[in-house]
Amino acid sequence: QVQLVESGGGLVQAGGSLRLSCAGSGRTFPSYVTAWFRQALGKEREFVGGIWSTDSSYYADSVKGRFTISRDNAKNTVYLQMNTLKPEDTAIYYCAARPGTVVMTTPLQYNYWGQGTQVTVSS
Repeated sequence: QVQLVESGGGLVQAGGSLRLSCAGSGRTFPSYVTAWFRQALGKEREFVGGIWSTDSSYYADSVKGRFTISRDNAKNTVYLQMNTLKPEDTAIYYCAARPGTVVMTTPLQYNYWGQGTQVTVSS
């Protein structure tokens, strides 16, 4: 069983930056694939990016070059660094985890979810 807790959301102006954190529980968490998804009001949950090992990450085209995912296994934490934020990045951001070694892009592939953190980007 893995429990995930996100933090770091907030209100930021367009062009600004935020860093989200996803703290995971359990000794096996570092071996899990961890991904970030987001859900804007009235829209479906969409894949943002994911990471398996400390240097194996994959991103949606909409955030590539602006967002970076990293993990600190000593702290059982995965980070989402978001730069050059746009109003269309406004959403609730969720982290999710699954056993395995492949970053999947559909929510149904993930077993564990955090409660979400709101990110609002003003224009």
